[in-house]
Amino acid sequence: MNALRREADSVGKAARAAWAGPGRERDLVVQSLKAAAAALLAWLVGSVWLGDPMALMASWVALILVQATVYSSLLQAARQFTAICAGTVLASAALALTGSTLGALALSIPLLMLLANWRRFGDQGVFGATTALFTLATGAAGAAAVGHRVGQAALGAVIGVAVNALVLPPIHLRDVRENLAALARESGDLLHTVAADLRDTEWNAQSAAGWSSASARLERRLETLRSARGWSRESLRLRAGPLRVRRASRPAPPEEEDERWSRVTGHIRALTRTLSVAADEERTPLPPDGPALHAYAGLLDLIGDACQLESRRLLEVGEDERAGPDDRAEATMLRLRRELQEWLREHAGQGAARATVLGTLLLQAENVWSETVSTGPRG
Repeated sequence: MNALRREADSVGKAARAAWAGPGRERDLVVQSLKAAAAALLAWLVGSVWLGDPMALMASWVALILVQATVYSSLLQAARQFTAICAGTVLASAALALTGSTLGALALSIPLLMLLANWRRFGDQGVFGATTALFTLATGAAGAAAVGHRVGQAALGAVIGVAVNALVLPPIHLRDVRENLAALARESGDLLHTVAADLRDTEWNAQSAAGWSSASARLERRLETLRSARGWSRESLRLRAGPLRVRRASRPAPPEEEDERWSRVTGHIRALTRTLSVAADEERTPLPPDGPALHAYAGLLDLIGDACQLESRRLLEVGEDERAGPDDRAEATMLRLRRELQEWLREHAGQGAARATVLGTLLLQAENVWSETVSTGPRG
């Protein structure tokens, strides 16, 4: 029930976001409706206007070819059309050769499934085998049926690509910006959580396990960002020639921002790992004393605020220059750093174990601060 509630909440949030304004959720709704419209249009053209009994093939191809980008639609159209032709021709030839549906299946399907693994087909190779199944199931495997089926596949490909290219063509620059903003926001949230737990006298290995889980989610968010960046590159292909359309879109942040937040994520993961080791009673490294942890928590809160400021800056229209810390935040950072260095000297007198942990934590926090607030490229 908890899992169902979480899923329902996620669906509700996505629906509200799609209704509220432009964003990734609305883009997904638009793309889904475009696929449905392409399938309907292909059916109208193939069945109602042309009266072709194989119109299902046109709708099927058009539905599949409304891909995430215009470039991928063209690429998949070429691959799928080739696979469909291969499946239709081989199935018809096998039926003519064997004289039975079972014999034709036994002869053509193994060959087509092997052919599906050819890298030139990408993930479209399986359509050769499914087309052969449709061909043999209907029993229409003559020359006229082959021509109808191939013609409808071509019609569906043309309609699917045209709808995707000309009707609100997908542009994934927004996904890059939103994933970057989410990565910055979630980094700030994690740092605030760690700071709050460090101030709690009940801080223990269970808290550290929660931090590790949250830092792993940051890694997954980073992978999503990298995927969105790849889609954004692909979505801009073929947009300077005959398929060029004018759809306003805010430019994506430069790729240097991805690398910067990748480093931030790595430093935060190392920070939480160090705290997890220090919380383990069976390990040699010891956590710093309470007052030092309180000072460190203040430093993490400050860095968390900087991360969330970056998140808001990425989403605000017209705010493309990285915002630096204000004078008060800079002064607080310097004060906490001096205080922690004093604690580091005191811990060094108590033994290497405590000094090592505190020194490592301080270095990691300074790395995150430097990556978050230092002057860099425009986003």
